[in-house]
Amino acid sequence: MPNIVVLVKQVPDTYSERRLAEADHTLDRESADAVLDEINERAVEEALLIKEAHGGEVTVLSVGPERATEAIRKALSMGADKAVHVTDPALHGSCLLQTTRVLAAAIGKVDGVDLVIAGNEATDGRGGAIPAMLAEVLGYPQLTHARKVTVDGSAITVTRETDTGLTHLSATLPAVVSVGEKINEPRYPSFKGIMAAKKKPVETFTVADLGIDAAEVGLAAASTTVLESTPKPPRSAGQRVEDAGDGGAKIAEYLIGQKLI
Repeated sequence: MPNIVVLVKQVPDTYSERRLAEADHTLDRESADAVLDEINERAVEEALLIKEAHGGEVTVLSVGPERATEAIRKALSMGADKAVHVTDPALHGSCLLQTTRVLAAAIGKVDGVDLVIAGNEATDGRGGAIPAMLAEVLGYPQLTHARKVTVDGSAITVTRETDTGLTHLSATLPAVVSVGEKINEPRYPSFKGIMAAKKKPVETFTVADLGIDAAEVGLAAASTTVLESTPKPPRSAGQRVEDAGDGGAKIAEYLIGQKLI
């Protein structure tokens, strides 16, 4: 009966205009619609499938502003049992290292964790390093980029798809697993699930609650810094080809000029 923690993150909707704040070059989260990252929906789904097969409990964990409660409730409405939300203004601009430390401390607040499941990368930062870094901090084996997960007692096996074939990884729980887009198709929350999510417990922590000094997290203490950012230039008009019998030749000349043929 594994006790599973799923890492979830609220990110700007990929269909919204996303930009960096001019003041500090961090992501301007207020300028775009916010959603639960799609890869996290798959991570939650995989945790629920394991719970349905073996029992246990699913806790979703998120680090983010108060607004991230919306993403947490989405995960709870899918069927997760409870949630942990780390929210603190001091976390603004935190780097991957700082975020990993906070996540590890928050996981320590959950009793008897057997398995941590995460997406392979978030659609906002796209660092793709948190699962591996978290496994290192926790001292857990890491089984990353999984497209299939099998739990058998205290043993866990994942199948990873690579350019050269399939790789099979095995470890003993507790472990950290990251999943890719091919892992499953996440379920849609039912009306009953949405209503039930409103009553499920969400425990909130600040960095001080986790025993972390606020001066050690956030933009000022981050290990990486964005020095400059420039908005993407507007798309220029394309080149129009009028076909007067020589359209094919003109297109070929253009493609040759662009070194495409």
